[in-house]
Amino acid sequence: MNLRNVAIIAHVDHGKTTLVDQLLAQSGVFRANEATTERAMDSNDQEKERGITILAKATSVLWNGKAGETRINIIDTPGHADFGGEVERILGMVDGCVILVDAEEGVMPQTKFVLTKALKMGLRPILCINKVDRAHADPDRVHLETIELFEAIGATPEQLDFPHIYASGRNGWATMDLNEKSDTLAPLFDLIVDHVPPPAVQANKDKPFQILNVLIESDPFLGRILTGRIESGKAVPGMPIKALDRDGKTIEQGRITKVLAFRGLKRQALDEGSEAGDIVAIAGMSKATVADTLCALEVTDALPSQPIDPPTISMTVSVNDSPLAGREGDKVQSRVIRDRLLKEAEANVAIRVTQTAGADAYEVAGRGELQLGVLIENMRREGFEVSISRPRVVYQTGENGERLEPIEDVMIDVDDEYTGVVIEKLSTRKAELKDMGPSGAGKTRIQLMCPSRSLIGYQGEFLTDTRGSGVLNRVFSHYEPHKGTIEGRLKGVLVSNSDGDTAAFALWNLEDRGVMFVGAGEKTYQGMIIGENSRSDDLDVNPIKGKQLTNVRASGKDEAVRLTPPRRPSLEQAIAYIESDELVEVTPKSIRLRKAVLNPSFRKKRVRED
Repeated sequence: MNLRNVAIIAHVDHGKTTLVDQLLAQSGVFRANEATTERAMDSNDQEKERGITILAKATSVLWNGKAGETRINIIDTPGHADFGGEVERILGMVDGCVILVDAEEGVMPQTKFVLTKALKMGLRPILCINKVDRAHADPDRVHLETIELFEAIGATPEQLDFPHIYASGRNGWATMDLNEKSDTLAPLFDLIVDHVPPPAVQANKDKPFQILNVLIESDPFLGRILTGRIESGKAVPGMPIKALDRDGKTIEQGRITKVLAFRGLKRQALDEGSEAGDIVAIAGMSKATVADTLCALEVTDALPSQPIDPPTISMTVSVNDSPLAGREGDKVQSRVIRDRLLKEAEANVAIRVTQTAGADAYEVAGRGELQLGVLIENMRREGFEVSISRPRVVYQTGENGERLEPIEDVMIDVDDEYTGVVIEKLSTRKAELKDMGPSGAGKTRIQLMCPSRSLIGYQGEFLTDTRGSGVLNRVFSHYEPHKGTIEGRLKGVLVSNSDGDTAAFALWNLEDRGVMFVGAGEKTYQGMIIGENSRSDDLDVNPIKGKQLTNVRASGKDEAVRLTPPRRPSLEQAIAYIESDELVEVTPKSIRLRKAVLNPSFRKKRVRED
């Protein structure tokens, strides 16, 4: 049987997972009486809620087209730059990639990031211009933009000679020529079979068994499951194998208990095993992890693994030591938090965990606030209570000893009337304007190079400035010398000076001072941030003070107080909002902001010392 391994890569929201849904449906994966779910590959709870792909996942379809029966292994990848580590790992398993580009939005920063990685590895690209049925679609402009992008990032002449196809992923059709109508994705299937070469490693099927692990997960019945492409030999259940690290040192020896192959959305155990070139999952090892080589006992050299870009943002995760600690979560000890973070770093190679000088705090470095926010959200759903610091950029030291900071490639689509305020705000944050021009439908596209640290906390301000209509996309570009000080949050905060339950009367009196983050009848403590001050300084306030009532007026006769609904920040908004002397307290039920030093007298003394 013919075999093809292909990855589908694109910028966030350009329709990868929806297209994979249609590929699965049209290849006959679902039975006639089986319900097809929307975004079937997004199996994780947070993926369904956020509407984005977070983890790379493999699936497989059988296609009976012009070239006969072919098994196509398809890997759906995340489109968000924060999860780029997932993309970098899986590109080594495939021989070609379908680059999906929105027919209206065109080439975006993440498209450039992923495409650069794919071309460096020598993959054969296919351009799929998706959503061509949209009102403002301009497929010819997008095709030209993509050719320019290929040239800009140094594609070889063979890679520049890429085929292109037009598609509507949601409606399930593709065509090589827009003048020719189509109602199926058969042209895309046939193009993949024609253009993507079969795995070259199929020639190694008679050599000793070797596979490089690129994905890791745990199963309650099978234990650790490691996924990769078989580089040589054959994987058969029961055969003895060993695991080698990158340097070729033996980590452990064991036996393959199960060989699982992807068949549609399910994994099937293969009794007779699988040969070189196929993408499989192997169970039976307990220590081997991502980037390790599983191989036959006689093999001595490890397979080379793809280098992963370093993290650019870090934050401190520490034990929750607030007065309300331990009331909502059951995993509060530093030992349990450390084990969970190390488990995450083992499975996700883009995250790095180190212990700080304090015994109860750990530094977690990743690609961006969203990636770190997803990790903390997963932890709080599992019952953890933690305190989170403000994200900081990871600096590097140059050859001359100078401090280098990460710079990001930023692309903004915004309504024409808001371009002035966006450029003004980002210019004060040391951003450099690279290009600006109309993008159709009354919108302007702005391209900038901006220090990573200046974008921490800017997203909320950006949405306010553009009345929620702006779209900001960013991706790490390179390191440059430090740009100097950047102005932080302009407004101070309202800090509670008492422990107790908030009173409606007290909050009503405080509404003139700023915006509240809490409502009436909520638990508060000394040092907890309950709102944003309308001025630039922090203000200690009493949110639990009730109205003094005489015995003439019963408490029930007091006039009803109408409060403005509080502005409750989400986890990502809270992490981006806080300053360096503040923390976010995260529990399974609550997200609270607080000062790192709760006692106001100690807090002022610390400021004077600084």
